[in-house]
Amino acid sequence: MKAVCWHGKGDVRVDRVPDPELVNPRDAIIQITSTAICGSDLHLYDGYIPTMKEGDILGHEFMGEVVEVGSEVKNLKPGDRVVVPFPIACGSCYFCKSDLWSLCDNSNPNAAMAEKMWGYSPAGLFGYSHLVGGYAGGQAEYVRVPYADVGPMKVPDHLDDRQVLFLTDIFPTGYQAVEQCGIRPGDTVAVWGAGPVGLFTIASAKMLGAGRVIAIDDVPERLELAVTHCGAEPFRPGEAGNTMHVVEALRDMTAGRGPDICIDAVGLEAHGVGLEGWYDRVKQTTRAETGRGTAIRQAILACRKGGTVSVPGVYGGFVDKVPLGALMNKGLTLKTGQTHVHRYLKPLLERVEKGDIDPSFLITHELDLDAAPDAYRTFRDKKDGCIKVVMHPGGRMH
Repeated sequence: MKAVCWHGKGDVRVDRVPDPELVNPRDAIIQITSTAICGSDLHLYDGYIPTMKEGDILGHEFMGEVVEVGSEVKNLKPGDRVVVPFPIACGSCYFCKSDLWSLCDNSNPNAAMAEKMWGYSPAGLFGYSHLVGGYAGGQAEYVRVPYADVGPMKVPDHLDDRQVLFLTDIFPTGYQAVEQCGIRPGDTVAVWGAGPVGLFTIASAKMLGAGRVIAIDDVPERLELAVTHCGAEPFRPGEAGNTMHVVEALRDMTAGRGPDICIDAVGLEAHGVGLEGWYDRVKQTTRAETGRGTAIRQAILACRKGGTVSVPGVYGGFVDKVPLGALMNKGLTLKTGQTHVHRYLKPLLERVEKGDIDPSFLITHELDLDAAPDAYRTFRDKKDGCIKVVMHPGGRMH
């Protein structure tokens, strides 16, 4: 089969690789109809996530048709059309039973490796380094799905792939980022980053009752979508976008109080400017820190006293100059985590079916799998108005 494979920093290729096979009675084989490039994939592309190996198959946002199931998978049959959560969860451990699916105790075969990095291991993830399992991803024609009796959700035929594909990751990620803050009607929410996760964060904040949502980004086409499709107020920091400039601007926009909720939807490759930006780029390049902390610093400093800071943006290791004094002395609540996608699949599918949201609004590029190398560059470099890339292996799509 064809698959998008990692060959080093800035080097992805479409290779011929062996078709996946069932290795466990709880497995299923899925023929991919739609798969997307995620902003988190760019962290792999740019070489910032450790333990990648040459030939690893990328991709954690995918859906398709079941072609084969293991003997213990009773909820699926060949021909079923499914979306697949990006975290892999067993369904029976303490964390799965506690609805904390992305913290599953049993799905990461390389847990010892993750424990050295983070103290404890999260769940295994599709297509996202050997630190979280080394599982083959879904930017391919076929994929093996472990614990298929727990993860995949059947989707109705009257919804096309574009409407349901993002249930696999970025829609639940944006939704969780807001929901976990205990948002109240009328709250002001500031969102750093109007990329795909940021846009779903903004849309979710509106759905959950925010009075105002301020979208912070420097890419005009992203801000335009945030305004026209999500009802946000745009804020473009520009070249004066140092930390205190952004904090002061948000204070001015909120009558001196600050946003009730501040959400970092950027993560470890935040683009700072001036001395701060230079400092982070140098330290990340030399691996003296593993993430650039511009967005999280600004979010903590800008949030009102007693407010909540939420972090759906991905961080892998260590970030310098995080203002913990402000976090503590302002009485802020910090909420983080990989998304518990399983928790949100059915509620968000219902939102789509009711017409509360059409998740396809952010798709700008639809391509065949063979176009992946160019698509990664276009997405990373924000060329051609690219906001979200969806690929259809072999031209298949429902």
